[in-house]
Amino acid sequence: MPLLGRLKSSTLLKNQEYARFDYPEIFVLLLTVVLVTMHFEFNSISMALFTIVSLPSLMILIYNYRRQPSFWTSNIVVMLLSTVIGSMQFCTILSLSLSLLIGIRIISSEPENRLKLIIVSIVITIMFYYVSTMLNSDMMVCNDDFISPIVLLASIITICCQFWEIYHKYLSYENTAEKAKGRLNTLVSVISKLSRFIPPQVWQPIVKSDNVVDVNNKRAKLTIMFSDIAGFTELSDSLSSDNLADILNTYMKCMTVIANKHGAMLDKFVGDGMICFFGEPNSRGTRQDALDCVAMAIDMRREMRSLRQEWRLMGFEGLYVRIGITTGYCHVGNFGSNSRMSYTIIGKEANLASRLESIAGKGDILISQRTYDYVCHDYECEYAGTYQLKGFDSSINAWQVLDPDANKGRLSKWVDHTLPGFNLHLNFKDMQNYDYKEIKSKLNFALERIEKEEKEHSLVDK
Repeated sequence: MPLLGRLKSSTLLKNQEYARFDYPEIFVLLLTVVLVTMHFEFNSISMALFTIVSLPSLMILIYNYRRQPSFWTSNIVVMLLSTVIGSMQFCTILSLSLSLLIGIRIISSEPENRLKLIIVSIVITIMFYYVSTMLNSDMMVCNDDFISPIVLLASIITICCQFWEIYHKYLSYENTAEKAKGRLNTLVSVISKLSRFIPPQVWQPIVKSDNVVDVNNKRAKLTIMFSDIAGFTELSDSLSSDNLADILNTYMKCMTVIANKHGAMLDKFVGDGMICFFGEPNSRGTRQDALDCVAMAIDMRREMRSLRQEWRLMGFEGLYVRIGITTGYCHVGNFGSNSRMSYTIIGKEANLASRLESIAGKGDILISQRTYDYVCHDYECEYAGTYQLKGFDSSINAWQVLDPDANKGRLSKWVDHTLPGFNLHLNFKDMQNYDYKEIKSKLNFALERIEKEEKEHSLVDK
């Protein structure tokens, strides 16, 4: 019953809106010409004015009772009001009353139509003024009798009713705007939350241009990267789920920042691994895509050094990133069904990147021959060997990407060395000038302790 009541109420409001008459000036016009005709005792000019005004007014009353307001109807209403003003030879109170109605009609019209209505009003008023004076200068002269106050009162009532209706429209629009604002805020909040599950390269074009989303994919040349954490599986057997989740979330957060920085398409996380690719939907050219992918992999390896040092202090040892990269043709796009789909890649090259990642050593970046051909002039690489990988009939040549700082000697930005009981991690890139003194002090203290321990062990051995 409540639902039925709401439906009835909604239907009633709709019918009321549909049946509303938007030209109350017509009633004032009809009243005016009737009073003028009676006042001038049905003479020829007053009857002509009555005919000219009443017939179009009645047609508007009948025709527009169930229709929305239009420019042409407003134009006719303004013309009829101006006709009466001019025919009555600018009777002061009567002209003021009808001019107010013209003003309200112009204000309520569309902005681009207002100037047109003003021009029409002026032209028609002047034209009928001259027609009236030429026919008989005294026959339609206004003597400020009872007609003017009645028309003024009717005009004021009409204007008040229109303002009251406009006020209610304003309240209705304000309420609708508040509801729309609430729905928009909710929609923005939902999109913001959902965007965390979808790469920005996928959802941004959909939101901006409202593109059709369907199952669709194409063949494209991509540079694909697979990575995971070497030693994570073994470590997971000895860690609590809370510590495991903390390590994994920290790792993924840092790697996601790096992927976004280089413009990678972050396909998905798979356990402790991640899949990224370059080339779609925004490609900078095959060679540049390969260079961007290798630069991203190097940054990820460097970031892993910092993370590994933090985890060592927490008691978690031996976590390294390993990465496999290849360049080649894959199918990329929306896969699945119309009810559930995923933007991803499939193809032999994706499998090759996965295989290279699986044979990579701790902290290694292995790239295929095709990727090497694109990046060898910009990055120093070392031949890693020829491998017979699962799923590939021919052997695969693999190259290892060296750290750009590895052969710069004292200019290297990284120093990372590990032995049993010894962990050294220096990141000169993040060091500040005022930290050097304290770092030297700590290193000197450590060196003195090493020398002392060495002497004590020498005496014991003797």
